[in-house]
Amino acid sequence: MTQSFTGRTALVTGHCSGIGAAASALLTESGARVIGVDVSQGRDVTSPEMWEALAGDLAEIDLAVVNAGISSAGAITEMDVASWRRTLSVNLDGAMLTLRAAMRAMIAHGRGGAIVVTASISGIKAEPGVGAYGASKGGVIQLARVAAKEGAPLGIRVNAIAPGGVDTPIWDQLDFFPAMVAEYGSREAAIDAMAKAATPLGRWASAGEIARQIAFLLSDDAANITGAVLTADGGYSL
Repeated sequence: MTQSFTGRTALVTGHCSGIGAAASALLTESGARVIGVDVSQGRDVTSPEMWEALAGDLAEIDLAVVNAGISSAGAITEMDVASWRRTLSVNLDGAMLTLRAAMRAMIAHGRGGAIVVTASISGIKAEPGVGAYGASKGGVIQLARVAAKEGAPLGIRVNAIAPGGVDTPIWDQLDFFPAMVAEYGSREAAIDAMAKAATPLGRWASAGEIARQIAFLLSDDAANITGAVLTADGGYSL
């Protein structure tokens, strides 16, 4: 069932692709006014100055999807410090600055609100090669839990979602993926092979599926849920 967000204003970061784009589209279709923040538009979530300049636009937000992020892969012994810092900067610093801006706005208008932070199953389940990404997403999960406890007395709910594999452009950022596409003959076949190898359900989620789960956590149907982490990984973590 589609949630109604008529009359509400939502902030969505990383809104130009993947889960962010799907969430923005769904919220818009459900009646919300969406304020999008994306680096492709010159809005860098790691910039405190950007958030300060945007504060007036965010004054009436009721909802926020803290979604902007980048991926990285590589063994710890081979990890480049600059890549490590960049991953944590976007994924963790960016999440903190987004949460801070959203919660400040919700506190100021006094109506409270609902926030969903996009984490990852990599922040829960350890696998080789995802040290930077997993550390950043593990930090995001704890950040969301702390925000939930701080926000609860103020009527602000904060939850996280931890997807497993999702078919989004983030895979195209990873060094190993082009070789898999060449091996399996197409991007779709490479995604399908990884999903079947990794998950009991044998499939990965679409961005639209994750967006609908985010919408539920933002909705009044989840009014008694805060500090939760929704694991949406096709059984990968079992």
